[in-house]
Order: sequence, then structure tokens, then C-alpha cells
Amino acid sequence: MGSYTMIDIHAHIYPGIDDGSSGMEESLHMVQTAAESGVTAIVATPHCNLPGYYGNYRDAAWERGLAELADCVRTAGMPVRILPGMEICGTEGLTDLLRDGRIIGLNRTNYVLTEFLFREDPVRIYHWIGELRRAGYRPVLAHPERYAYVQEDIRLVYDWYDMGCVLQLNKGSILGRFGRDACDTAWRLLDEGLAGCVASDAHSAQVRTTDLSEVRDVLAQRLAPEEARRLLTENPERLLSGEEIPRR
Repeated sequence: MGSYTMIDIHAHIYPGIDDGSSGMEESLHMVQTAAESGVTAIVATPHCNLPGYYGNYRDAAWERGLAELADCVRTAGMPVRILPGMEICGTEGLTDLLRDGRIIGLNRTNYVLTEFLFREDPVRIYHWIGELRRAGYRPVLAHPERYAYVQEDIRLVYDWYDMGCVLQLNKGSILGRFGRDACDTAWRLLDEGLAGCVASDAHSAQVRTTDLSEVRDVLAQRLAPEEARRLLTENPERLLSGEEIPRR
């Protein structure tokens, strides 16, 4: 369905700090898979600020780990840029953590990749989105199609879009790997032109991988080649440079 380079803004390739890559060897395998599928840049987005599981707040050790990954990728000769980011769980105090530099946006921009608990109260999500927007940040909502509360009432995500959020869909949802409800919700958002970008949300070298070629071809076939490019290349480029994403 045509070939072009892609950018993956959501992948758990930072080695050994969350439920993604288990170590540097697996991270390098994941980056190689991405490169072979046409990906030229990956944002390393470990889970951060996830209550009871992963803090992973930015500090000197966090920066060293990211730099080591980027150095190993370069040493291995892989043509993929490794960029900084986090998948940040929505909680109270997000704006303070961002101002203090303990959590960061995608490629250190004001675009903040934000996830929510799967049993979260949607009222709290409205509150956190509002706080982020008032503070000058642009939430990039990670995989909203996977939340049961969105599947049950899709008007929620329409509201969040209208509040200025960018909707990031997972390749696995689009390909039906998270069940029928997630798939149907993802395609509804795609068909209505509300999705801002598609990412791998890769967690390993074997399952939920960094290969974006299949979802690129499916999007190009069902929507249009130019729409696939918008979701996988053009809008991710805009996010990582802090530029405005065109609204539908």
C-alpha cells in the first residue's frame, strides 16, 4: 500500500523500568523491528506516575538510562532516533510535576502523553484535562478506545477532543487485538477523522511489537494512503516539534 518512513510516539522501549522491554537486548531487538518496518524515530515512553506500580520520575539516572539506549542504538548502526517521553498516568498534581520537570512531554514539548486508569471516574478525567489545558499543555490521550467507559459512552472522547486533546490510537486496537469493542471504537474515531495519530504502544519484541507496517497498510486500504501518512508520519512530526495539529 505504499512505503514511507513513520514515527512511533508511544513505545515501551526504555529498558527494564516498567512492563515493557526487559533489558537492553530486548530494546535493541524492538528498535531493529521498528527500523525494518519503516520507522525512523521512536519516543521512549515508559509508564510514569502510575500509582502503586511505576513512578519513573525524571532525574539524573532516568536521563542516563535514556542516553545509554540512544547510544547503543547508534553503536548498532540502526537508523532510528530515540527521543524522550513518558506515558503519564492522570492523577492530581500533574501540572506541578510538569513545571518541576519530574515528568516531561513528548520530545520535551507541551504535548503530554497521558493515560488513565481503566477504572477511572470520567469526571476526574475532565478535571485533569482542564487543568493541563489551562496550564498551557496539550494532552495526547493514549489509547482512549481501550477504556470501557469510552466504549460505553463515546461522547466522552468527543468532549475531550473538543477540549483540545489529541487522540492517539493503538495499532493493536485497529487490528482487533484488544477485542471487538476496542476495535469498533477505534474505527469509529478513525472514520470520523478524530484520531490524531496511531502508535505501536509496543511492550516487547514478541507480542505488541514495534512493527507498524501492517497497520499502515490497513489504514491506507480502508481510509486512504494520505490519511495513513497523516496518522503515522505527518502528525507525529508535528507533535515532536511542538507544532499545532490540524483539527477536523
